[in-house]
Amino acid sequence: MTIHLMKNEASDMKYDFTTILDRKGKDALALDMVGHLDTLPAPREGFDPIPMWVADMNFPVVPTVQEAIAARVREPHFGYFTPREEYFSSIIQWQEKRNGVTGLTRDCIGYENGVIGGVISALNVMCSKGDHVLVHSPTYIGFTMGLTNNGYHIVHSPLTLDADNVWRMDFADMEQKMLKHHIHAAIFCSPHNPCGRVWERWEIETFMELCRKHGVYVVSDEIWSDLTLEGHRHIPTQSVSEDARQRTVALYAPSKTFNLAGLVGSYHIIYSPWLRDRVGKEASLSHYNGMNLLSMYALIGAYRPEGAEWLDELRQVLTENVSCACDFISRHFEGVRVSRPQGTYMLFLDCSGWCARHHKTIQELERAAWDVGVDWQDGTQFHGPCHVRMNLALPLSRVQEAFRRLDKYVFNA
Repeated sequence: MTIHLMKNEASDMKYDFTTILDRKGKDALALDMVGHLDTLPAPREGFDPIPMWVADMNFPVVPTVQEAIAARVREPHFGYFTPREEYFSSIIQWQEKRNGVTGLTRDCIGYENGVIGGVISALNVMCSKGDHVLVHSPTYIGFTMGLTNNGYHIVHSPLTLDADNVWRMDFADMEQKMLKHHIHAAIFCSPHNPCGRVWERWEIETFMELCRKHGVYVVSDEIWSDLTLEGHRHIPTQSVSEDARQRTVALYAPSKTFNLAGLVGSYHIIYSPWLRDRVGKEASLSHYNGMNLLSMYALIGAYRPEGAEWLDELRQVLTENVSCACDFISRHFEGVRVSRPQGTYMLFLDCSGWCARHHKTIQELERAAWDVGVDWQDGTQFHGPCHVRMNLALPLSRVQEAFRRLDKYVFNA
């Protein structure tokens, strides 16, 4: 397959978000698994795959990540180590500059191999096996699998679309379910995956007041916190009140922001000493929740000033991609509904109207797109009854090509 470089020479951006990366055969799950499973069919002849299913990005990383790793690789020893002070100071400075967090100390920061592992460690402290855990739906598939595999029962509180087509929490429903199911813990996804909501302060305050009222601890997955789109700002859950600060385990990672998932490495912020000690102990029990040396240097490289500059440009690119996609859908795909995301780089498409009009199942619709190389994701896994999840973290030229194919071969064939 020939890969063409699509550099926009008129762009005033410092970093490259237009080159089409050739990731095939280079350990990229989004491409290398295509054609090897029935659920990931190869495109028919004449179409190359456009990876829009796995939640990683198709952009080169900020160079300081590679520079930090390369500098450490030149040192000829990789034995046991302790985290550098620079690791913790990088997180503290990043959280202060990006999210306005003050008063964060090294003691409040703990390493996690992954956000889902951190979620489970926290729940194992807050709950007993067999407990019910409150989660909003649509629901990230990782929550569904993690909770189910670890013996917890999920109680869904559906998000609803308001008159402005914005996803909202149903506070009355949440309170009713907290009481009915004796809820002790809730998972809060902020920004929300897959809906893309960036919650407003009053929404978080109302949610956390309900949790205070009914004695519910909160695990706040904030892995998407850096990826808010233009005009929106992330509000850390722990920042809305002193009670929220003590009641919440917050989980972050540079992996979504800088496309570092293959290096592994997340971190928690826990202010309550009581919670912090117990979550740390729970995470240590498997003896596998240990930091990787190179992931530490990746975070240090990512959280440098150049990383912040790169991220600000990325947010502009993602905002343009989202606008392009949503505007195209509204003009060309009758019967498809989407709430314009405020964060993340995912779209969550409600295709129920289109499927009903054309007498197609969502699975038939999904397969038609895969046949022409638009590799998107089954939204029913996220508790969307007739939905598709779609990754837009690609050069704009590839997003435009994907929608051209969907228009010509799928929705309006």
